[in-house]
Amino acid sequence: MKTLTFKSAFIIPLVLVFTVSLRAQLPAYKPDAAELLVSYKRAARLDSMVKIGVFKADVKPHWISGTQQFWYRNNLKGGTAQYWLVNASTGSRKEAFDHDAMARALSGALRRSIAAEQLDIEAIDFSASGDLRLKTYGKWYEFDAGNGSCKQIVNEGFQEYDINKPLQQRKYRWMHATPRSLSPDGKWKAFIQEGNVFLKSAAGKDTVVLSQDGTVAKPYGDFVWSPDGRYLVAYHINPKKDKSVYYLLSSVSGTTRAQLESHPYAQPGDEFSVYEMFVFDVVLKSCVKVNVEAIDFFGAPELHWRRGQSRYFTFEKPDRGHQRFRVIEVDCANGASRNVIDERTNTFIYEQRIFTHYLPETHEIVWSSEKDGWRHLYITDERTGKERQITKGNWVVREIDSIDKVKRQVWFRASGMNTAEDPYFIHHYRIDFDGKRLLCLNPGIGNHQVSFSPDRRFFIDTYSQVNVAPVSELRRTADGSRVVTLERADASSLRSLGIRLPEVFVAKARDGRTDIWGVVCFPSTMDARKSYPVIENIYAGPQDSFVPKSFLPTSEMQNLAELGFIVVQIDGMGTANRSKAFHDVCWKNLADAGFSDRILWMQAMARKYPQADITRVGVYGTSAGGQNALGALLFHPEFYKAAVSACGCHDNRVDKQWWNEQWMGFPQGKHYEEQSNVTNAARLKGDLLLIVGEADTNVPPESTYRVVDALIKANKDFDFLCVPGLGHSDGGPYGRRKKRDFFVRHLLNIEPPTRNR
Repeated sequence: MKTLTFKSAFIIPLVLVFTVSLRAQLPAYKPDAAELLVSYKRAARLDSMVKIGVFKADVKPHWISGTQQFWYRNNLKGGTAQYWLVNASTGSRKEAFDHDAMARALSGALRRSIAAEQLDIEAIDFSASGDLRLKTYGKWYEFDAGNGSCKQIVNEGFQEYDINKPLQQRKYRWMHATPRSLSPDGKWKAFIQEGNVFLKSAAGKDTVVLSQDGTVAKPYGDFVWSPDGRYLVAYHINPKKDKSVYYLLSSVSGTTRAQLESHPYAQPGDEFSVYEMFVFDVVLKSCVKVNVEAIDFFGAPELHWRRGQSRYFTFEKPDRGHQRFRVIEVDCANGASRNVIDERTNTFIYEQRIFTHYLPETHEIVWSSEKDGWRHLYITDERTGKERQITKGNWVVREIDSIDKVKRQVWFRASGMNTAEDPYFIHHYRIDFDGKRLLCLNPGIGNHQVSFSPDRRFFIDTYSQVNVAPVSELRRTADGSRVVTLERADASSLRSLGIRLPEVFVAKARDGRTDIWGVVCFPSTMDARKSYPVIENIYAGPQDSFVPKSFLPTSEMQNLAELGFIVVQIDGMGTANRSKAFHDVCWKNLADAGFSDRILWMQAMARKYPQADITRVGVYGTSAGGQNALGALLFHPEFYKAAVSACGCHDNRVDKQWWNEQWMGFPQGKHYEEQSNVTNAARLKGDLLLIVGEADTNVPPESTYRVVDALIKANKDFDFLCVPGLGHSDGGPYGRRKKRDFFVRHLLNIEPPTRNR
C-alpha cells in the first residue's frame, strides 16, 4: 500500500526516532483485581474530594448600585461560607452583616435552625435607607438589625450587575430580522410582491414598481433603507435550501417503531443562496446594480452608512474558501464600489475571529488581522483607506473587551507578550489607537480572568496556573495598580487527601525551535519504581487551543490517571493562539493533527519521567478529537497502540460546511478523500473503540457508521458502542466507563471489574 504523507508548513522534516533510555527499564505497573477495584473507587471519589479540599477559590463580585462597594461569598472548609463587603475606593473589607445575628433571625423566620457558618445567601440588596434585604432558599427577606428579626417580603425590580463579557469576536453580522418596510423619513413603504420591489406612499395613494425581473423562484428581498430614506438597497436572490441529514431514534417510548428524524445541514461543497446587490433611488425612481461580485457565502450583510452622508455605505465580504476578506464601500448614486480593506492569504483567514468595530463619528474602522504573522489590531480611515497598526509584536491579541471612542483606546486580552511565561496565559491590556501607552492591567504570572465594576473604575482579577491555586485581587483600571488582595485560595488540604496536581511540560516541535506546551497527570499513588502506560487526551481542532491553563485540581484526565496511567494533553502545531505559521500547519492538512509534535513531546517527557512507558500509548478524543484519535492508529501505529474515538468527524466531506471549509478549503480537492478516516480505515493497527450517539445533530452519525462499514469490509477487529438517543457526546457516563475499561484491558493488560456479577 502506498504510504500516505501529509505536508508540513515547516522546511525541516520530522524523523521519528525512538530513543532508548540509558536508564534500566522499570517493571510495568500491573495491579491485581483488589488493587484495581480500589483505584476505580478512588477515581470515582476524586471530584467530591476536591470540593472539600479547595477553599476561597471563587470570588464573584456583586456590585451595589450607586456605590463603589461590592459583596462576595467565601466558601470555606466543611461546606461553610462567609460573606464580605468591600469598599473599592478605600480597599477596606468587612463582614457584609453580622452572621450570628442573621442566622438567629432567619432561623426564626424559617422556623428551623440555621448555623451562622452555613448561611446560603443568593442575593443581597443594600438599600439606600440602610435596610438589608437578602434572598435565601428562593425567597426574599428583610433584616431588621434593630430588633434582630427577619420577615419575608416581595423585592420587585432588584437587578444585579452582570459580569461583563468581551465584545463579540465575529463582528460582521448577517440579516435575520424582517427588513424595515417604512422609510426613515416616513414617506414610503417598501414591500415585495411576486418577487419584485414595490413602493407605496405612506398616504396610501401612489404605488411605484422598482424592479421587474424578480420572480417567485428568484425574488428580490432583504431590503435596507438609507438613513435619509432616499435609497433602498435590495438583493436579487437565487435561494438555495440546505439539504437534510437523517438519523434514527431506535428506542422511542410509546411506539414499537424507530423514529426517523432529519434537519437541514450544509456540508462542504453544498450551494448557498446567491445575493446580487442593487440600489434603488426613490427620488429618481431608478435602479443600479452594484459593481461587486454576487454574495454566495452566508447571506445579506449588515450595512454601515457613512455618518452625515447617506450616499455611501460599507459592508463586509468574506469570500468562500476563507482566503479573502474585504470591507467594501458602495456609492449609491452610481453603484460604484471600492475596497476599503482588502486582505488576502495563500492559506486561510480565520473568519470567526475577524473583529471589526465601526467609529462613524471619525469614519474609522478598528479591525483584526494576522497579516504580519500574529493576530493584531489595525485602524483604517474608511474614506481614504489609510491604515495604521495599533498592536505589534510576536504575541497574540485574543479578545477585545471594549473600544473607548472618546479616549481612543482599545481594551483587549492577549497572550505571549511575556516571554518568560506560558505563551497561552491571558493578560488584560489597554492601548491607545496610535499604538502608544500600552498598559498591562494584571501582570501577575498565570492565566487571568477579569470582571469590571459597572463604571469600569475597578476590576476583580483572578489568576492561577494548573498547579497553582487562584489569587483574587481588586485593581484600578486607571493604572492597573492593586487596591487589595481579596483572597488567596487555600488548596493545602489536597496533598493530605492524596490528590496530585498536574505538571506542565514543554518540549520542542518538529522544527526544533518552537515550544510545544502540555500538561501531565500522574496517578496520585504512583510508584516511582514502576512504569505506567501513557494516554493522550487529544483535540487538535484548529479553532482554538485546548490544554488547560487555569487551576485544575480535578479533571477526567486525573480520574483516568488514578487507574494506573500517565495522562497528557498537548497543543501541537495546527492549533490556534500562537503565530500564523504555527496555525497554518492545519491548512488542507487536518490529518496532520500535530502528531509529529505530540510524539516528540511524549518522547521528551519520557526522558524526564522514566515512569512513562511510551511503548504503551493510548489516545482518546471526542468530535474533532474523535477524528484525531482514530487518525493516530491509522497514520502513526508505530507509536499509538489503542484509541477510543467518540462521535468523530471522520470524513471532512460528511461534516458541517462552515467548520471544514474553513480549514480544508473550497472547492474540495483530493486531500479531502486522502485524509479521510473512512478512506484509510483498512490501515488500522492497534486496538480501537468507536463510540457514537445515534441522535448526534452536530456531526452526522453516519460519519462513524461509514468507518464501521469500511473496517468490516477490511476484516478489521474493533469495538463499537452506539448509545440510543444520545447526541454529540463522548458516550455519556456509560461511554466514559467503557473508555476506562478499554484502556485498562488493552494497556494495563488486565480485566476491568465485571459489573454483571
